Amino acid sequence: MHTEYYDDIIIGGGKAGKTLAPALVADGRKTALVERSLNMIGGGCINVACIPTKTMVASAEVANTVRNSSVYGIETNAPTVDLAAVIQRKRTVVQSMREMNLHNLETALSHELIIGTGRFVAAKTIEVTTASSATRLLTAERFFINTGTRPLIPSIPGLTEVEFLTSESIMELEQLPEHLIILGSGYIGLEFAQMFRRFGCRVTVIGQSTQILSHQDADIAIAVQTLLERDGIEFLLLAKVLKVERSVHTTKLQLQVADSQKTIQGSHLLVAVGRAPTTDSLNLDAAGVAVDTHGFIQVNERLETNVPGIWALGDINGGLQYTHMSLDDNRIIKANLIDGGNRSTRNRLVPSCLFIDPELAHIGLTETEAQQQGYAIRVAKLSASNIPRAKTLGQTDGVMKAIVDTETGRILGCVILCYAAGEIISTVQMVMQAQMPYTVLRDGILTHPTMTEGLNMLFAKL
Repeated sequence: MHTEYYDDIIIGGGKAGKTLAPALVADGRKTALVERSLNMIGGGCINVACIPTKTMVASAEVANTVRNSSVYGIETNAPTVDLAAVIQRKRTVVQSMREMNLHNLETALSHELIIGTGRFVAAKTIEVTTASSATRLLTAERFFINTGTRPLIPSIPGLTEVEFLTSESIMELEQLPEHLIILGSGYIGLEFAQMFRRFGCRVTVIGQSTQILSHQDADIAIAVQTLLERDGIEFLLLAKVLKVERSVHTTKLQLQVADSQKTIQGSHLLVAVGRAPTTDSLNLDAAGVAVDTHGFIQVNERLETNVPGIWALGDINGGLQYTHMSLDDNRIIKANLIDGGNRSTRNRLVPSCLFIDPELAHIGLTETEAQQQGYAIRVAKLSASNIPRAKTLGQTDGVMKAIVDTETGRILGCVILCYAAGEIISTVQMVMQAQMPYTVLRDGILTHPTMTEGLNMLFAKL
């Protein structure tokens, strides 16, 4: 078979890969990007994760606003949710972004954008089976793996014999479930829980831990659960699924809940317990690339694998699974290989946001983590109901919480559960990155009335 030679090959066109490719080309490198499907151009975020879910979240929020419009002095009929129309809107948004990304990649790479599945056959050589079933052999000086993750399917007796939904397939439903049971009480499960509850479905969330959002402080987890329960979502925590079975139109789960067994049944089952790395098809053994016990590629602080000349970027390297994390991985590679810099993953401040209503945003350490790391801390908390803008919006649910180092006055962490939290957290992040004291936010002149103004009030608590 004829071998094709490149300077650089990127496997997977997620946020890191699709951003890095044009930069490598601009640097004069002969670069190929291998993406498994035209339907995945732009990566998981655009096609099966962030963008489609947040598009559907927006529809759910509209339904909720209409349902509660009388609070604002507007009388309307109860909303009728056309899930097929919601899904079509989602598809339209995704398609437009996919086409934009395809245009950008084709402009940068031309015919070096290769649609097909790649697998290593040697340390610096991959075999690509293209969409037309042709086989190509590609070799390069450097490889960048950016193949992302897929829904994790746990080993539960009977699960593979029943029809269950994942975070991807649930976004193709065109009829509303009567009763949606969700396995998983993390970010993915909670976003779909509130979404489908607001679409009008009965929703039950099953979690194994003592609290939802196991990485958050207990007070924040309880606050979130309380808000979701007020929406009508049911929770079963400390629950282990013993068996799953399907009869006619019903899925039945046998559970161990604390010290007793319980049976629950619903019309649909969503499995949302996390994400698994898509490394199994890469034949990494042929390249000698090391993975951890879960299959994630092991990297150092410069994103280098154990094999010189091979890097792993984004979700596949076992770090935090956020698109903005993948984008920053790209910045590290670009800085070190193109710009002559020396960047690493050390001390990265990584924000997160759970897109429920109200949003839950977080940066830095939790109160528990700060205590475990030995900091002397002060903690400030503010109910969102105290923020003037929240009152005008009728969005008074939630709380702001900040953890400050007593010795330096610097902000160690902040969690915001309120309207527009995903936007507000960026202001806190900038102060933390600049290593400025909390008094900058306490005493700064912030526009009135805005939700961000709540930061004045929060840090005045100290």
